[in-house]
Amino acid sequence: MFSATTFDIKVSVVPEYDVKNSFPSENRFIFRYHITIENLSDFPIKFLRRKWLIYDVGFGFTEVMGDGVIGLTPEIHPGESFKYFSNVNLRSGVGNMSGTYFCSHLLTNDTLEIEIPKFNLVAQVLSN
Repeated sequence: MFSATTFDIKVSVVPEYDVKNSFPSENRFIFRYHITIENLSDFPIKFLRRKWLIYDVGFGFTEVMGDGVIGLTPEIHPGESFKYFSNVNLRSGVGNMSGTYFCSHLLTNDTLEIEIPKFNLVAQVLSN
């Protein structure tokens, strides 16, 4: 598990290689990542958008930006958490991801940048 806490918002990531949907002979390595966001603060937040930096060894960096998370803009109140999963395709089977969530502090309307910790992605088929 990889974790980071920013403004008392804890983001934890558990990546896993998706053997069933990967096709190494076609340079298609699928990884699923499970995210848990815990609001340890004393104020509610609302997700506005996200920015990911995806590194694929031999193919470089890709930046992905979009609204919300998985099509949602959840509000997370103090003591609550939000969980979701998504996936990414790497052509090399080795890389990493990191990013930022942009959230609204619902009491002050300030925009907060919440760190998504860097996590490694390594296809099991390549590590044997």
